[in-house]
Amino acid sequence: MADNNQNSESKVSEPQVDGNLLVAQALSRAGVDYMFGVVGIPVTSLATRAVSCGIRFIAFHNEQSAGYAASAYGYLTGRPGVLLTVSGPGCVHGLAGLSNAGANTWPMILISGSCDQKDFGRGDFQELDQVAAVKPFSKFSAKATDISEIPKHVFDVVHHALAGRPGGCYLDVPTDVLHQTVSESEASKLVAAAESSRAQQATEQGVGILETEIQKAVSLLRSAERPLIVFGKGAAYAKAEDALKKFVDATGIPFLPTPMGKGLLPDTHELAATASRSLAIGRCDVALVVGARLNWLLHFGEPPRWSKDVKFILVDVSKEEIELRKPHLGLVGDARLVLELINKEIKDDPFCLGKSHPWVEAISKKTKENVSRMELQLSKVVVPFNFLTPMKIIRDAILAQGSPAPIVVSEGANTMDVGRSVLVQTEPRTRLDAGTWGTMGVGLGYCIAAAVASPDRLVVAVEGDSGFGFSAMEVETLVRYQLPVVVIVFNNGGVYGGDRRNPEEITGPYKDDPAPTSFVPGAAYHTLIEAFGGKGYLVGTPEELKSALAESFSARKPAVINVTIDPYAGSESGRMQHKN
Repeated sequence: MADNNQNSESKVSEPQVDGNLLVAQALSRAGVDYMFGVVGIPVTSLATRAVSCGIRFIAFHNEQSAGYAASAYGYLTGRPGVLLTVSGPGCVHGLAGLSNAGANTWPMILISGSCDQKDFGRGDFQELDQVAAVKPFSKFSAKATDISEIPKHVFDVVHHALAGRPGGCYLDVPTDVLHQTVSESEASKLVAAAESSRAQQATEQGVGILETEIQKAVSLLRSAERPLIVFGKGAAYAKAEDALKKFVDATGIPFLPTPMGKGLLPDTHELAATASRSLAIGRCDVALVVGARLNWLLHFGEPPRWSKDVKFILVDVSKEEIELRKPHLGLVGDARLVLELINKEIKDDPFCLGKSHPWVEAISKKTKENVSRMELQLSKVVVPFNFLTPMKIIRDAILAQGSPAPIVVSEGANTMDVGRSVLVQTEPRTRLDAGTWGTMGVGLGYCIAAAVASPDRLVVAVEGDSGFGFSAMEVETLVRYQLPVVVIVFNNGGVYGGDRRNPEEITGPYKDDPAPTSFVPGAAYHTLIEAFGGKGYLVGTPEELKSALAESFSARKPAVINVTIDPYAGSESGRMQHKN
């Protein structure tokens, strides 16, 4: 009897692991090193346990911004960004980030606590069928109904976030499961078993590309009179810059990056066709599209922007994407690996257009004309500021930083559109903007993600005042973690600027209210960060802006530069007026 009691006492005394700690242990073993979120019932302990397991937790004020940070972190690092939220409304707020990750095809995981399982359907605290709520935005969802299921589900969501076309995944952890316990030894066995099972199931991503398909692609490019390469953030995510440089240098084919593909090859490259975009896409006869979708950003690959006779060679990690677009030739695979295969095929029988090739000359001539026209506009110093004058000053200040180049975050209608034309990207993955989904409010979340993902780089946000307003409170987060982020707000007093209504539109009982596009004139955004101990600047002249940029860039401390812009300098909806 005494021996039995002793054995029983030994089992009872073994340390216990609750659901919170088991989630954290499994995430850490699966390679997660950062978590973003807002704590509260029932996940505060989960965040604390994650920190104890070596995962850095960045606490936000709003789940939307934290979700945007998690999505961008996935893109910048190639590892899933993790967003932790409370149940119910916290999960719903987290859908902003999850959906953004899905639209941009970035790996992300949303983890939400949920109500006690036995009380579901009875009106429990923050009750919601969260698995159903996330379904339209999630590649894969799992719910742990017992603590023993946690490690498997953690490894599953990490795998699915990265597999094939990356995207957002969801893990639901009910309150009662977080409170369940298992012994320390049992917890170790569960995590080891989940890790081993997932490792055994791991297979090569993508579909094997036949040598004949690569030969067809090279043959099409070789025989083309006006070839063009288009690359996007999928190529950036795949870290295809070296293979891409080798391909462009070997063939002399002009290239066009999508906005977040900028920097894979320097914007200043002699074959860059960004400044001659209309000519390039309108006249090319063969277009090699790598890691970019033929969606609205590329006019769906259709006339009148594109020639009706253009032949697309579409390189995409998703077979479904190629089947949807029906290109002349589809190559399913990772952007970097496919380009390496193309380079290998070209090496045996090289070809190069050369600078005197009529197509290269046409692109080069148009590029020089348009760049000269833009530089002429940028050379004019306009005060009160239009968008071009301060943007040129910001461009020059960023370029003066050299390498490693700052990561530029940009959002807003006119601010982002002008920035795409003026700001110069020289290194890969140094531009984050509204992206495929045109998401506004991403700015501060992206800044925080960039700062923690690339701690050697300065982060510079160039924001419209409307875009900044979505997440402005997160400047406190910048100060709290002392992140090297300088936020530049183009303050034109509203969405697109001031009151743009025609006199006949100003009628009705509330005609004396401010216009729907208007904010408080002269808003002192710079004082917001000062409330938390950061540095604020108010600027309205070139000298003031240059001084603020020099000081804040050198300090590499959280700062907000409030740039006063003429409220009538911009245009409605930037370059998308036709859709409003």
